[in-house]
Parts: sequence; structure tokens; C-alpha cells
Amino acid sequence: MAQYLMSVLFDSSDLATAEEMTAITAFNKGLQAEGHWVFAGGLGAPETATVVDGRAGEALFTDGPYVETKEFVAGLWVVEAPDLDAARRIAAGASKACNRRVELRPFL
Repeated sequence: MAQYLMSVLFDSSDLATAEEMTAITAFNKGLQAEGHWVFAGGLGAPETATVVDGRAGEALFTDGPYVETKEFVAGLWVVEAPDLDAARRIAAGASKACNRRVELRPFL
């Protein structure tokens, strides 16, 4: 089975509502029961980010997000699926559960 990253895209740092969290928890339990679960987690708001650039000797640390954007990655899932079609179906369920857009990308 291949692994896929599902990034949750959102335009606000508001946390999921209680209803959304209930749906996400149920979705996660389904992923685990069906053998698709690898990892999932929510992320802090963009202003909590630190960009680290260690390419030229001593590392440079910059507070805040790397890019200015209206949407950001609010959370993620790593799942296993037998093929892209199955991964798309899983991503559709993720989008519905969290009530946000989800970007699906395969790991290389």
C-alpha cells in the first residue's frame, strides 16, 4: 500500500467546533478499523511557526510563517491506501469530517 499526505487547508485559526471534532474522531476510528491509519494531528496557527534555514552554516530562525497566504495547513493525516482512487475516497471523507478542504499528495 502507498502512503498519502492529506493536508487540511483552512483560512482561519479557529479550532474545530465540537460537532466537527466528533466527526473527525469518528472518521479517525474508521481509518484505524479499515487499516488506513498511519498518523494524524492538528497544527498550531501560522503565527506559532518558526522557519529554520540551516543551509549556510549557522542556522537562521525566523518567527512566523514562511509565506503570506489566506489559507494554511491546519492539520494533517498520513494514510495508507492501495491506490489513488482509494486515497481520493479517503480524502473526500476527511474533507467532510473536518468541514474543510483537503489536499491529497502521495509520498515518493
